[in-house]
Amino acid sequence: MTLHSLTRRQWLAASGALALPGLPPFAHAADWPNRPIRFVVPFAPGGSSEIVARSTAAELSKTMGQNVFVENKPGAAGNIAMQEVARSDDQHTVVLGHIGTLAVNPYIFDKLPYDPNKDFRPVSLLAKVPSLYVVHPDLPVKNLQDLVKLAKSKPGKLSYGSAGNGSAGHLAFEYLKMTASIFMLHVPYKGTGPMMTDLLSGRLDAASVGAAALLPFIKSGKVRCIATGSTQRLPQLPDVPTVAEQGFPGFEMTQWYGMLAPASMAKAHVDTLAAECAKAVKAPDSVKRLQGDAAEPIGDTPQQFAQFIAKEQVRWQKVLKHAQVKPD
Repeated sequence: MTLHSLTRRQWLAASGALALPGLPPFAHAADWPNRPIRFVVPFAPGGSSEIVARSTAAELSKTMGQNVFVENKPGAAGNIAMQEVARSDDQHTVVLGHIGTLAVNPYIFDKLPYDPNKDFRPVSLLAKVPSLYVVHPDLPVKNLQDLVKLAKSKPGKLSYGSAGNGSAGHLAFEYLKMTASIFMLHVPYKGTGPMMTDLLSGRLDAASVGAAALLPFIKSGKVRCIATGSTQRLPQLPDVPTVAEQGFPGFEMTQWYGMLAPASMAKAHVDTLAAECAKAVKAPDSVKRLQGDAAEPIGDTPQQFAQFIAKEQVRWQKVLKHAQVKPD
């Protein structure tokens, strides 16, 4: 068949999105994805973000017909990676969204190089990782009520550390302080590692960190876990009650990770990714990896993830304003 013998319908089908101006490339490509998908992580290798991203990517690579590879691009509290992906229009680049980049940075930076609500399409909330509240074993507290009582008797005398201003650990403790009406001194560090060194040595009284980084130290007795930020007790720590159980109903503090696509990505591709992500995070191998990190697989729809982000933004804007958090 020659080019001149093609009917109009055949020509439109053959030319795909290029025949319809205004639509992004590959918008009607039946063979999408037609090359590897780049999954950008705005943080350095290691930690929960790495486990969530790589577990998801490994499963997607099995079902998408193309390799899904993770690329770490840390810097500026995640802003560098978010800005780059926001401007991408190749239809094959996505980014790992996080509580920090979507619900914190918009309220602590005077000028953000991306708009979290306009520059991206939510794909799927992949997983939640509960924050744990721990103290040094020498601190005379056995549970959250003890800590609240001690902190109220010595306002500003107790200290807690975090990986830095605006970090998940900082937010978790400020949220607890606001909820329990206590005051403890915040000591920011350049990362979780140095903070944990001082906590283990007793130079800090307390901290809140993702479960994965703390479980080994809790089990060895080097720190005492007094509460979990999850809505239910963790299977790994069945004897540790949640914050909600200890007098603060409705309290939840989890780090969360989801997939976002640039706003330029075709909705059909986003829907395809969302469906595959939902299966990926609940695949047996993925569940095993995530549960080893005390992470809860989610895998919801773009609409559900968008609603979740909106609620988190409202919640954390109040906390950040109350705590007067500023970026490092």
